[in-house]
Amino acid sequence: MTSHCRRPEHAAPPDVFYNADEAKKYSQNSRMIEIQTQMSERAVELLNLPEGQPCFLLDVGCGSGLSGDFLSEEGHYWVGVDISTAMLDVALDREVEGDLLVGDMGQGMPFRSGTFDGCISISALQWLCNADKRSHSPPKRLYTFFSTLYSSLSRGSRAVFQLYPENSEQLELITTQAMRAGFGGGMVVDYPNSSKAKKFFLCLFAGVTGALPKGLGAETSDQAVSNQVQYSGQRCRYKNMKGKSVKKGRDWIFEKKERRRRQGREVRADTKYTARQRRPHF
Repeated sequence: MTSHCRRPEHAAPPDVFYNADEAKKYSQNSRMIEIQTQMSERAVELLNLPEGQPCFLLDVGCGSGLSGDFLSEEGHYWVGVDISTAMLDVALDREVEGDLLVGDMGQGMPFRSGTFDGCISISALQWLCNADKRSHSPPKRLYTFFSTLYSSLSRGSRAVFQLYPENSEQLELITTQAMRAGFGGGMVVDYPNSSKAKKFFLCLFAGVTGALPKGLGAETSDQAVSNQVQYSGQRCRYKNMKGKSVKKGRDWIFEKKERRRRQGREVRADTKYTARQRRPHF
């Protein structure tokens, strides 16, 4: 789960990292806009809002308002909160329809009880796991955020967070603080067998606990894949009796080809020559 490339939250605090140059990408980069829109669409789907009924929603880490654009297209009203003034300036220039507020989610949500019918957040929650100042305590900031968010939501509503967890410890930290604040729910994982398409959504219930939605792509697996994240930092490596890795052995190759078929990729048909040992060339 851990990425080898440098993560944005390791480079600088969010209000510094998302400067004017970085903010421009969210209005000019078509690929970035497409990805944000797709994740927003999935988050709204997981909210399970009443069909054909406008709702009042909160967008945490709203940035340049790409998620808000989708909310507006769906006929909903929304308020966006973000710590980056540069990102909010882009949202203002784009003339988004929602109301915008500068705020640090780690200091809590400043809204009255029961204000919102739901909450979405795209690629923002993992920032709370970092201590950008000596006074910052990630568990305390997460709890402050979740407890004030819980209060601002109407009972029976949901909050859905798309996030990029760095490791299983971060997932456990986030979900523990959410449950402490009173939320029910858990993690929904879309396309769990794909390294590129895999997406994590924390789906929380405020007041009334329902059945956790199923992750997309999980039904393509031959075995039942749980859409609840298993918190394990260990990495298993299969070895044979001699202690050597079986990687690139016959069984490993067949399993890899089968995984690629389940992911919808084009894979050559198995023959008697598949995984056959070849003599070395001199």
